[in-house]
Amino acid sequence: MSSLKVVGFAGSLRRASYNRGLLRAAIEGPPAGMEISGFDLEPIPMYNGDVEARGTPEAVEAFKRAIRGADGLLIATPEYNYGVPAVLKNAIDWASRPPKDSPLVGKPVAVMGASPGMGGTIRAQLQLRQSFVFTQTLCMLQPEVVVAKAQEKFDAAGNLTDESTRAFLAKMLEAFAAWIRRVRD
Repeated sequence: MSSLKVVGFAGSLRRASYNRGLLRAAIEGPPAGMEISGFDLEPIPMYNGDVEARGTPEAVEAFKRAIRGADGLLIATPEYNYGVPAVLKNAIDWASRPPKDSPLVGKPVAVMGASPGMGGTIRAQLQLRQSFVFTQTLCMLQPEVVVAKAQEKFDAAGNLTDESTRAFLAKMLEAFAAWIRRVRD
């Protein structure tokens, strides 16, 4: 069986963010038969229909190519003001254009997130899932990785240090591999 190719990205631009750290932990420890590569959203400009009309920016084209070439997407989202951060929503908006040719259609995705708050990223994950209804992106329902009190589970550089969180992440990645195969087959 060929290896599953997963592209992961974090909805935070801060280098030492908890969500970049969560994604790094996934990239460092995928299950057998899965390869996870990271994609940095920082170069993607804010969506503007006027810019799109002149031609899709190269950073956006690179993002769409990465999505098309992947068997699945792994998204680490922070929660800002009870919702998805602008950088992540913006990337999804660009990838959804044009709707008839969006690489998001039918793509399996898993969502995870870390936050210092008690609710983790529950609201942001729900909001992201709502966007995926329109884009026809197939979001895995369970298990959910919602890391609350992240400051207790990551070091100052944003590295995941909590072994129980790491073990749960591994369980989610195993389920995601099964989800991708189920959707693909």
